[in-house]
Amino acid sequence: MQQDRQREVRVRRADQPGDLGWVVLAHGETYHRQFGWNTEFEALVARIVADYAGAHDPRTEAAWIAEVDGERAGCVFLVSGDEPGVAKLRILLVAPEARGLGLGRLLVGECLSFARAAGYGRVTLWTNDVLASARHIYEGEGFTLADEERHHSFGHDLVGQNWVLDLEPAVAAG
Repeated sequence: MQQDRQREVRVRRADQPGDLGWVVLAHGETYHRQFGWNTEFEALVARIVADYAGAHDPRTEAAWIAEVDGERAGCVFLVSGDEPGVAKLRILLVAPEARGLGLGRLLVGECLSFARAAGYGRVTLWTNDVLASARHIYEGEGFTLADEERHHSFGHDLVGQNWVLDLEPAVAAG
């Protein structure tokens, strides 16, 4: 296999058959292999995906798939938060074999551009401190750590973190 060839990378909406199922499958398998997390995590992702699939407003909520050479390799969701003007970035994932290509930054960038265009003033996210690569992306986009708390989930003792990003309003052309 030739290692130096240019790989085709693209980010698109998660609107093709199989996309939502892939998100659940990829999260379950990846986090089990990497961190030993059990099916509680896969069930959480399945609930997030099911809620999105069942009742999302395409004007204010969206999901994206990153592809490498035509194969799914990552995802991220943006959904409405619990307060007006606040969105939640959810279930960012880059498959291990696609890491190092900048997919995480592309996905988060797409997500934040959409959030600005949809009129959100703030984006929040919940993650765990063991997810260092994702945290590095969030910090690079300007997210700040709001709080953290120890918890036992997915078969492990973890430190959950809440991150916040206040968005600048989108600048209207003209």
